[in-house]
Amino acid sequence: MTFKPARLLTALIAVVAMPAFAQNIAVVNGKAIPSSLAEAAVKQVVAQGQEKDSPQLREMIKKDLITREVMMQEAVKRGFAKDANVKAQLEEVRQRLVVNAMAREYIAKNPIAEAEIKAEYDRFKAFAEKEYHLRHILVDSEADAKAVIAKLKGGAKFEELAKTSKDAGTAAKGGDLDWVNPMSFPKVLIDTLAGMKKGEVAENPVQTQDGFHVVKLDDTRAAKLPTYEELKPELQQSLVQKKLLAYQDAVLKKAKVQ
Repeated sequence: MTFKPARLLTALIAVVAMPAFAQNIAVVNGKAIPSSLAEAAVKQVVAQGQEKDSPQLREMIKKDLITREVMMQEAVKRGFAKDANVKAQLEEVRQRLVVNAMAREYIAKNPIAEAEIKAEYDRFKAFAEKEYHLRHILVDSEADAKAVIAKLKGGAKFEELAKTSKDAGTAAKGGDLDWVNPMSFPKVLIDTLAGMKKGEVAENPVQTQDGFHVVKLDDTRAAKLPTYEELKPELQQSLVQKKLLAYQDAVLKKAKVQ
């Protein structure tokens, strides 16, 4: 087929114009929605494992972006973009996005080493190799707690005294906390349990933010621990958070706050 000059020029213009048109998924009231927004949304959804990349997903995202743009234009037209509360929230989001971008770059340049994760797992194993079956009686003051301990030494039943505990959830069960892992314990309780035998009541009350606890150790057993591979993602995330907190503290120390 032979093109006449005018038809050939039209075809060439169409070929040149197509990439520019493909850069946008739609134009809403004269404002273009770039295809890069849709591509980013597709990647995010697919990365989260919610959906697979498909024509249906892309069409759904396209409709969502168009709807969002239409509603945004309407909100701006009605003056909501100038609302003081909206501006404050936008600034908060802006700060969070910028700081998160910096944090991601910091971790990318200072990654958590495999040896660090393994060392953290070893610490976890040493710390959580036992589970404890505990009972407690929670009271307001150290004096009240010592009075309870004195009654127990005098022959009173722990289960009976537990009925007066401030912890309503365990008071009716004789103070029974069931089997618990020390990972959830405050250090002061761990130190107390270290010297106790089965069936014993702690000599001294344990103070936490909730009050004073009279603690009884019913039993211990070996804990069923997750494997290194099972726990690795959680340990890695914990180490990332620690590293970011240390970085945050270092930056704060350099700041001049008045």
